Amino acid sequence: MAGAKNSEDMSAMREENGVGERGVRGEEETSTAEAHSTLRDAERKNQRWKNGWRQSKWLAALDFALVAGIFIADQHHLIFFSKTPYLLALGWISLWVRGMKWSDVGLTRGQSWTRTLPLGIAWGLALELFQLYATQTLLTRLTGKGPDLTDFLALRGNLTYCLVALALVWTLAAFGEELVWRGYLMNRVAGLFHNATPNDSLPNHAMKHRSRVAWAVSLIVVNVAFGFAHSYQGWTGIIEEGLAGAFLGGMYLATGRNLAVPIVAHGVSDTLDVVLMFFGKMPGA
Repeated sequence: MAGAKNSEDMSAMREENGVGERGVRGEEETSTAEAHSTLRDAERKNQRWKNGWRQSKWLAALDFALVAGIFIADQHHLIFFSKTPYLLALGWISLWVRGMKWSDVGLTRGQSWTRTLPLGIAWGLALELFQLYATQTLLTRLTGKGPDLTDFLALRGNLTYCLVALALVWTLAAFGEELVWRGYLMNRVAGLFHNATPNDSLPNHAMKHRSRVAWAVSLIVVNVAFGFAHSYQGWTGIIEEGLAGAFLGGMYLATGRNLAVPIVAHGVSDTLDVVLMFFGKMPGA
């Protein structure tokens, strides 16, 4: 009987110990889950804070102030050679600060060049024909003068200058300007009106409408500025280049914000301009 009682006591003690151990483990698991939950909440708050200041209107205002500063410095002849490298550096810094890359605004490596190249060439030819036979002719009649291309007179018959100009066309103008104006600035302006972060309080159709309005405003504002960036060509050149910029911006949006297409188109159009200037066939040069 004593042995049976001892056995029962031992079993009861083991059960109590088991309950105690399970209770301790349960408390530890609850504590760990609470700690993980607190950590996740802290990470989410930190991410929201980062996204918040990265999307801040004040940061965008700083960007635009610096762009304006570069324009003003250029007007006072304080910019060496071209403002494009300065704007390109500003764009790169702005993207980096906001945790973005050039691929986020359309410069990607995985291009289908069998489609992109012919499309860019075709649109580049269309842009050049549109400028030569439509905008330039009409604007010359309205203003009484063509674009001022006296800065390019040295190209006429000079093969060395022509080759240098062609190199600059594809690096500084086509590649650099498209990254700056269509890649960096169009996305920056559109971001003021249409935050990339989804707004759950708005229905899908409202979000889409706001996005379309944002890109329309961006297309107009940025390419008006693009026209004024060519003020050395006079009013005819300003208007003509503004329209060309809008054409390239529309191309950028129509191809799903693929920068490669307007880069190629811009290069093709400017290459034809240089060739026409070399042979003395370009109106105004």
